[in-house]
Amino acid sequence: MANTSTVPDIQAFKRYLLSLQDHICDSIESLEPSTKFHEDAWDRENGGGGRTRVIANGDVIEKGGVNFSHVLGDKLPPSATVNRPELAGGRFEALGVSLVIHPKNPFAPTSHANVRLFIVYKEDMEPVWWFGGGFDLTPYYGFDEDCIHWHQAAHDAVEPYGQGYYQKFKKWCDEYFYLKHRGEPRGIGGLFFDDFNEGSFEHCLAMVESVGNAYTKAYMPILERRHLLPFTDQQRDFQLHRRGRYVEFNLVFDRGTHFGLQSGLGRTESILMSLPPEVRWTYEYPIAPNSEESKLTDYYLTSKDWLA
Repeated sequence: MANTSTVPDIQAFKRYLLSLQDHICDSIESLEPSTKFHEDAWDRENGGGGRTRVIANGDVIEKGGVNFSHVLGDKLPPSATVNRPELAGGRFEALGVSLVIHPKNPFAPTSHANVRLFIVYKEDMEPVWWFGGGFDLTPYYGFDEDCIHWHQAAHDAVEPYGQGYYQKFKKWCDEYFYLKHRGEPRGIGGLFFDDFNEGSFEHCLAMVESVGNAYTKAYMPILERRHLLPFTDQQRDFQLHRRGRYVEFNLVFDRGTHFGLQSGLGRTESILMSLPPEVRWTYEYPIAPNSEESKLTDYYLTSKDWLA
């Protein structure tokens, strides 16, 4: 059950989100010599709006988006009340930063992160609030070193705020980013949590800020190690094939995508910025046994305790 004991300090979280967006964009641009993020500010009549930032066709980043949004609505969409029927019909306010980075090099993994706050206002009820977020990594060619580093950063981001949080949120991530129709995970996981309101608003805010701050600590060293590695046309083709899995998850399962499109308050271009610019679906894509390509699904995309 969501916490109703305090009214959340929305402005404090909004200030943090805007600074986080700046920090992540600056970090990505530090590796990208040829292009910068393009900013597109947008507003809605009801007072909501956002700040979309997209980078494309760079030497390092083929496409990436780091988006801030703050939307208000008169009625929760169905995707937001499936697990919370008591909140149906309530007004809502949602704000967060969401990002996806698709590097050009097949050895550099795609990364995703978001942090968000959701508040519901309903007659005869105190405001109901909760946080959500996390980050996850989707490699095409895996490296143990990268997986261990990624999960160590995830562990260090949340464990100080509650013993066992890392294992809890890692398991949640593994289960959420799973393509049921394929019978495989989207990537090597990381952190995922929703409906988070354990303790005071200040405690929850501190943990969520720690997760947001950990993203560049987790991702930038991996991107720095991999973005200049030489690759073949065949490895590029495999990357485009595997990107298809990413698209399938985002369009079929992702709650954030569904909420943005169903609410009618988001901006479609911003919501779908997570999709890669190039992708292929090849019928029965040929993968040789015991190859580096087969190792992705046979080894990396299996449930592991990377910190064991």
